[in-house]
Amino acid sequence: MQTALVIEDNKDNMKLVTFILEKNGYETIRAETGNMGIELAIKKKSDFILLDIQLPDMDGIDVLKAIRKSKSNGSIPVIAVTSYAMTGDKQRLIAAGCNGYIEKPIVVETIIHEIRRILE
Repeated sequence: MQTALVIEDNKDNMKLVTFILEKNGYETIRAETGNMGIELAIKKKSDFILLDIQLPDMDGIDVLKAIRKSKSNGSIPVIAVTSYAMTGDKQRLIAAGCNGYIEKPIVVETIIHEIRRILE
C-alpha cells in the first residue's frame, strides 16, 4: 500500500483529502504545519506528498525547497494542492519543483487522477 504525506493546515481540507486517499487505498501521514511537514518528510518514508502552498508557519514553496534539499527524501513526488489558480500559478509551482498541481476546491476524480498520473 502506498503512503501519502498530506501537509495541510485547514482541518476540513485535511479531513476531505485523507478520506479520499484512504478510500482509494492509500495510507496517510498528516502534518498541519510546514515545519511538521518537513520533519515528517525526512523521518517517514512516504511515496508522495500533497502540499498546501498557504501554510500558517511558512510558505509551501519554502517547505518544498527544504524537502528537495534533504538527502533522505529529496526526489519524492510533490503535488501542490492550492487555491492559487491565477494564470501562471501552476507553471510557477512546477518550476519551483512540484511534480503536479491540484486546484482547490478539491474534486475527488481530479485528485486521484493527478496522483496516479504522477506516480506512473
